[in-house]
Amino acid sequence: MAAPGRRAGSGLSMAVSFSQTLRRTIETLAIAAAGGFLFDLAKFPAGWIAGAMVFTATAALAGRPLGIPQNLARAFFIVLGMSIGAVATPQTVAGMATWPLSIAAVSIAMGAVTVGTVAYLKRFHGWDTLTAVFGGIPGGLSQVMVLAAEQGLDLRAIAMVQSMRVIILAVCVPAGLGLFGLAGPARLPAGSVAIADAPWELVIMVGLSVAVALILLKSGFPGGLIFGPMVVSGILHGGDFVHITFPPWFANIAMIALGSVAGSRFTGTPFRLLLSYLGAAIGSFVVAIAITAAFALAVTMLLSLHVSDVVVAYAPGSIDAMMILALALHLSPVFVGAHHLARVFTVTLALPIIVRALAPANAKKTKSGRPLRPKGDDFGD
Repeated sequence: MAAPGRRAGSGLSMAVSFSQTLRRTIETLAIAAAGGFLFDLAKFPAGWIAGAMVFTATAALAGRPLGIPQNLARAFFIVLGMSIGAVATPQTVAGMATWPLSIAAVSIAMGAVTVGTVAYLKRFHGWDTLTAVFGGIPGGLSQVMVLAAEQGLDLRAIAMVQSMRVIILAVCVPAGLGLFGLAGPARLPAGSVAIADAPWELVIMVGLSVAVALILLKSGFPGGLIFGPMVVSGILHGGDFVHITFPPWFANIAMIALGSVAGSRFTGTPFRLLLSYLGAAIGSFVVAIAITAAFALAVTMLLSLHVSDVVVAYAPGSIDAMMILALALHLSPVFVGAHHLARVFTVTLALPIIVRALAPANAKKTKSGRPLRPKGDDFGD
């Protein structure tokens, strides 16, 4: 008779856990939606994602236990990828062949950004070289965290600096473009054919997008859940095979979801601890954006490209956030996507080489210029 009792108790525990997860998810999305709505109402460029990030991060730091279930977040990312790719046309896809110099320059720019931020974190915050590399390298957070954990580095410092940079970029880049009149209207692509009129096109696009997204996720490709569907949707639309997109309100919901995921990373973070890393985050962001801006300005002048496209294409943030900014700011998704793909490959290939070159042999790894914390105080424990 004991076994049925255990099963009943287990079922009750699962029901309570599901109820708590549901309440947390609803609260998180409600806070993010409020932020996105208010930012959009204020005509803030890319307001849905920027407002969602800011409001969610603020609530998380205030002590609210926020979060989005992983599988739900993944579904939203796939939808966003398909929405972004749907902006492509045969003309924009053909234009990729005209950007080789700019794509090469973005890889050089990311190397310069890494060198600059590493120098800053070492000089002004006392970080050791290897930890500074992980904190300063632009993008690839999942790969960064895995390799940093293997090296025994200060994961909390790295995660906070990287996460705060994504949020700062998502807010400051649209604001800066809007201030100088360079941001396009916050429009989402509208399909030439309604979904109800071409259901098989939807089935093909969703099926292929999900399959590619899962393959890239399994392979550890940074931003694969968005980038994979974006490529699939871009090829289908750019090749004139399908002509449908999701309605704008659905893409807005997905933007809110991504903003809430980024902002809820600060759940459980003491405000005093955040302040201790704030200087490193803001300072490294300023260094990175200054170097990026210099490269973007040079490329714009030499190659006669649109300033707003180049700024977002060169912005040293996560690929998912930057692609969504391109969508929300009505920029060229093919141009921005091609450059961020080049950046992702550069980071993915360079990071293991850098780690191997800098990691001390048979030595205990150091932390980021701060006293070692007691065991169990690392990020994620």
